[in-house]
Amino acid sequence: MTLSLRAVRPNIVQSIRAFRVNDLQDAANAAGQHFLYANLGNAQTKQDVLDLIAQQFTFPAHFGKNFDALYDCMTDPLHKSGPQPGFVIVLEQIPANAKFDKEAREQLLDIFRDASDYWGDRKVPFRCFYSFL
Repeated sequence: MTLSLRAVRPNIVQSIRAFRVNDLQDAANAAGQHFLYANLGNAQTKQDVLDLIAQQFTFPAHFGKNFDALYDCMTDPLHKSGPQPGFVIVLEQIPANAKFDKEAREQLLDIFRDASDYWGDRKVPFRCFYSFL
């Protein structure tokens, strides 16, 4: 059975739970939406997380490698580049350790929640799924 994005609220940040990455990618492709994937399983620190996201999302070389820069890369420049069809984002294996504690994880997810709100205000679907290591 093929996953339809119509069954998933359009602007949300949620645990990946029952969804499979391949199904989400196929659904994004079928809907003509951007699919962004980052496996953070090798990250230990905030800097590691930001480096991996920047690399796997192919952010520009001038990416500031902080949470403000992450928000900026997920919103304004994309909006200015023209109409967007929507986003399906997967953050897999977010670290859960002393160097990337609960507060850091919540800050990271808040960036994606804020980006979801940003795109929701513009009527652009933005779905972010995550899992912890």
